[in-house]
Amino acid sequence: MSGWFKVHRELFESDIWNDVTTCRLFLFLIGNASHTDGLKHKGITLNRGQYVRSYRKLADDLAYKEGRGFKKYSISTIKRSVEKLIGSERVNVKETELGTLFTVVNYALYQGLDEEEKRSPNGKNEEHGTNAELMRNEVGTNAEQEQELKNLRIKELGISSTSDEEFAAVMNFYSSNLQKGLSESPYNHELLIQWHEEWGAELLLSAMKVAAKQEAKGVAFLEGVLKNWKQAGVASIEDARRCEKEFKNHSKKSFKSNVVQMNKRESQYDQHNYGF
Repeated sequence: MSGWFKVHRELFESDIWNDVTTCRLFLFLIGNASHTDGLKHKGITLNRGQYVRSYRKLADDLAYKEGRGFKKYSISTIKRSVEKLIGSERVNVKETELGTLFTVVNYALYQGLDEEEKRSPNGKNEEHGTNAELMRNEVGTNAEQEQELKNLRIKELGISSTSDEEFAAVMNFYSSNLQKGLSESPYNHELLIQWHEEWGAELLLSAMKVAAKQEAKGVAFLEGVLKNWKQAGVASIEDARRCEKEFKNHSKKSFKSNVVQMNKRESQYDQHNYGF
């Protein structure tokens, strides 16, 4: 498939912009969806905004470069991203013999008017006035579409802007304090998304601050903190503070015990060598 497609700027403000896998999948589906009704594909007639692909093929399509090689998302990860797109009513799916039929919801709204729709019935492009009028019309249309998309997202997602802001705060803190570099694996972001869903923004940010104090880049130390909290039954900020305090006290006791044992061994060594 050749040519180009349009993406609305609303995507940058959407809930999936920070979800690397889901965002890539959504762009891939829009970019490969049929741009017209009646397209024939392997015996299936596709309407505008539809695309047929298996989950396994999608995993191949979304492979990303890491180091000298390429890595692929697991099929379960692809399915989770598809479920997110279904849940936010961005796509509909239907299983067929040739694979999963994806339908991009509101495809025409995302893509806007194409050249065919701008043509008059006789097939010629209609003139809509001077360049100034065209610019005014375009600005008005874009503004109306942008507002319509924003209203649609609020209605479809059922997610408050506060939730989006909280997750953005999580990602901003991570990128500023814990991210290893621009080439960091997208899998780390997948983990952050899962942890945000499981722990919420407040607890996840608290765990990040613990990792940041240790200057522990990446997700390994953060994952250890969250595992300790889970074992300790942490369910609130107060629980987390108590857990960290107990951990520090235990570490201090262990350190003192090690020092006492070390001094004891040194004393025994001296008595053995010097007789006193």
